[in-house]
Amino acid sequence: MMIGPGPRNAITDVAGLRVGHATDARAGTGVTTLFPDGPWTAAVDIGGGGPGIRETETLAPENLVSGVHAVVLTGGSVFGLAAADGVTARLAARGIGLRLRPEGHAIPIVPAAVLHDLSAPGDKGWGEEPPYRALGLASVDAANAAFALGSVGAGRGARVGNGAGGIGTASLALGDGLIVGALAAANAVGTAFMPGSDVFWAWPFEIDCEYGGRRPRDLAPAIEPMPEASKLAGLGRLSPGANTTLGVVATNAALTKAEAKRVAMMAQDGIARAVRPAHTPFDGDLVFALASGEIALPEDGARWQRIARIGSAAADTLARAIARGVYEAMRQEGEDC
Repeated sequence: MMIGPGPRNAITDVAGLRVGHATDARAGTGVTTLFPDGPWTAAVDIGGGGPGIRETETLAPENLVSGVHAVVLTGGSVFGLAAADGVTARLAARGIGLRLRPEGHAIPIVPAAVLHDLSAPGDKGWGEEPPYRALGLASVDAANAAFALGSVGAGRGARVGNGAGGIGTASLALGDGLIVGALAAANAVGTAFMPGSDVFWAWPFEIDCEYGGRRPRDLAPAIEPMPEASKLAGLGRLSPGANTTLGVVATNAALTKAEAKRVAMMAQDGIARAVRPAHTPFDGDLVFALASGEIALPEDGARWQRIARIGSAAADTLARAIARGVYEAMRQEGEDC
């Protein structure tokens, strides 16, 4: 059985999913929102020591709400959480959301996560009017199956190690109609490259030279657990919560919330495959998992085998998405990548 990327090599290869960016170039920040075509099953796994989150507890398997109407990834640290207010308001105005009564108000379920880009270049002197609610509104209007990568949306002010970070995406068709996609907003304290080289840590998972096709040759050993830590300290990066890789993985399989949680937990390994070190006290790393429910899984013992394969694919695909985000952002900045 041949496996490979979907037609876009993007998370939107999972049918029914769209992505909208809104970027404030002056402030050097932005918002990226994912929009399923209905209330998809969702879960989240938090692996970093400094997360900034909204409405993630709603996704716990023991809680009532079974699906989400959007997922917001945003710059701006705590200020960025206001982006979800804008998304929620615009979706509600369009009649999208949970209704407790048939005639009741639409209540969109919109979990959100932030990354810290306040030290990135740009005018952050917004006083009492941060731009994020407006950016959230704009991200709804920008939603599309095709979307930009690199220094855009939530990746506008992102950094990975001492270089550029940004928005990346990838997908993998597994056969039998199953597909897995990933999107990352990479802003990690760790580095995406092997020591002394331009080879991505995620090189074994690359498909069709999607992030440059570089392969290891004579490389230094990876013994130092915190490479370039002194440089990062000088840049103010070694502060709790100052860096975060935000990931979303999606599949068209029919999963329960508990199964989606397991996929999100497995997908966290994709961050560790693409960035070293990962999940530090300085990072707020987390992964959302979405499931559209299009493809039913067997109810016998083969079900968990399928879920394990989906989770493993989600980790590999997220690693590819992170490397693509760094690669595209570096190209846009004119760096040698």
